[in-house]
Amino acid sequence: MHTLHQSFSVRFTYDVYFTERLFEVTNATLLDFLQSQTAEGVRKKILVVLDGGVASTHPSLADQIHTYFTEHPIAALTEIRVVPGGEAAKNAPELVEELIEAIDRCGIDRHSYILAIGGGSVLDMVGYASAIGHRGIRHIRIPTTVLAQNDSGVGVKNGINYRGKKNFLGTFAPPVAVFNDAEFLKTLDERDWRAGMSEAIKVALIKDRPFFEWLEANARKLAARDGEAMQYLIHRCAELHMQHIAGGDPFEMGSSRPLDFGHWSAHKLEYLTNFEVRHGEAVAIGIALDSLYSNRIGWLSDSDTQRILDLEHTLGFALYHPALEGESVLKGLQEFREHLGGRLTIMLLKSIGQGAEVHDMDADHIRQAIAQLNERYSQPAENEAV
Repeated sequence: MHTLHQSFSVRFTYDVYFTERLFEVTNATLLDFLQSQTAEGVRKKILVVLDGGVASTHPSLADQIHTYFTEHPIAALTEIRVVPGGEAAKNAPELVEELIEAIDRCGIDRHSYILAIGGGSVLDMVGYASAIGHRGIRHIRIPTTVLAQNDSGVGVKNGINYRGKKNFLGTFAPPVAVFNDAEFLKTLDERDWRAGMSEAIKVALIKDRPFFEWLEANARKLAARDGEAMQYLIHRCAELHMQHIAGGDPFEMGSSRPLDFGHWSAHKLEYLTNFEVRHGEAVAIGIALDSLYSNRIGWLSDSDTQRILDLEHTLGFALYHPALEGESVLKGLQEFREHLGGRLTIMLLKSIGQGAEVHDMDADHIRQAIAQLNERYSQPAENEAV
């Protein structure tokens, strides 16, 4: 018997830039990046995909992009495609096919760029199309929501929903660069401003107690749309996510996904509400649910549990939804296990800043935690739109 053994590693590097008004002609952030990537005498192509929601709130953006690449002809702008924003971008596989057709028609190759501007769902869909086109086209992300700037937009995952399951089709493919433009946050509605903060709470709870304490101290500022406070939140949350990716299991080869605290029920709740509840809103409910569960099994103290619930409530999150009732949400546990493979692995809390994994959850404790949320929070938070 003969065996050939192969082993190699691939190094991925990318930067996350923080700026304002990226496409102003005087802003050289994007230009400098493209120049650093360009070989002498070679002018690369760039295909821009724009979130329809962003296009409507920034009606001059497309013209600004055209002007930018006219004034700085570092890359040949082939087209600006506008696609539906929100979860609709991930629920329509035909959008991927349309983007592949544009890649073919515009002659976008592996050394060209696909630049996506939008919320996390658009970035996920465009990242997936970029990864499968020519087995990998260089992808630039410009996240436009809090959730995308501090979490999904700085990571390595791409995907679309399929067969009624979240992110059933997807890839692990890092971007070549991420540009966080604070200007886009100014036009967010209250729900999108708030929703992304749940991911900051999540990562603070499992990794960084001082960051959680900062969130507590600045909760009212954040709820009042203080821009400086939000920029710190986004920067620190993105930093923690990137540190985790670099130091752990970035392509999720194991059965553990520590950064998904509060997510097993959140993913199911999104589907059960036909995405009326947005991802960040569902994660906030999932955090509350799993915090109460951690308390019920004797891990998380009463005082820490109340601090978590109080922070979410101060930020304006609804912490209960009628779709939690019945048995449907419990199916999210099995679907979460299937998505990762291997044993069910769920992150719970020992204390604020200290997560711990379990491999099973008691259905009765889950039901009782849901009942607690119903009893305390069945009325929406004061400034919650859901």
